[in-house]
Amino acid sequence: MKITGDFHTHTIYSSGFLIKGMHAKSTIEENVEAAYKKGLQTIVISEHGPSHYLYGVRRKNLKLIREEVNRLNEIYSPKGLKVLMGLESNLVGLNGQIDVDENIIEMIDVLLMGFHYGSTPKSIREGMNLYVNSQIAKLSGYKLDEITEVITESYINAIRNFPIDIITHPGAKVNLDILKLAQEAEKRDVALEINSRHGNLNLEDLKLLKNANVKFYINSDAHSSKEVGNFELGLEIFLSSGLDKNRVVNAI
Repeated sequence: MKITGDFHTHTIYSSGFLIKGMHAKSTIEENVEAAYKKGLQTIVISEHGPSHYLYGVRRKNLKLIREEVNRLNEIYSPKGLKVLMGLESNLVGLNGQIDVDENIIEMIDVLLMGFHYGSTPKSIREGMNLYVNSQIAKLSGYKLDEITEVITESYINAIRNFPIDIITHPGAKVNLDILKLAQEAEKRDVALEINSRHGNLNLEDLKLLKNANVKFYINSDAHSSKEVGNFELGLEIFLSSGLDKNRVVNAI
């Protein structure tokens, strides 16, 4: 089994209000060069969505990223490496709101969506449920089922309302009803990520999804060029599950 593309990588543009390079270390070109040297066929540059005050891409930089991706794609596509622009958007509302608009959607090639602490919520009430109550429930078990249902429905609303391609590291930061989410994702041709940085989806989750026909991506979630194409953890989790490798979109 071989992974042919890395659909989740970050660069210095995932820096929010921080100095570039404090969170993700490498330039777009460095990530692309690393992907080429590792023999990948596809790399997606997928910065954190703009609502994240620490790590989110600044909107003014989106055009620069698009231009750089286009320039590098012209160089590397004839060599067998497709370079795409993505965005790892943030879930910011209980009704499935994420931090993109039509202008951003039109600009990018791949839309990812994940859950991240530090994103600006749509309201104080939604922020309490997304970031405070969910953590209390996860740590203490208090109202865990109720909060898990609320967050899961938020994910489902997001994939109903936006053209999301991949849900990143589901279950890594907040509890989810992974089977319910997978069943809805399958209907809408949305894939779930096995993230080699966080280890989610984990083996327990994958075993629950044996009879769900949802597709997967195994990605690095690279925050430096050295991590691009590092799929070892994700591969280990998937191979241990015994699931059909044809369910992994970016694998042969």
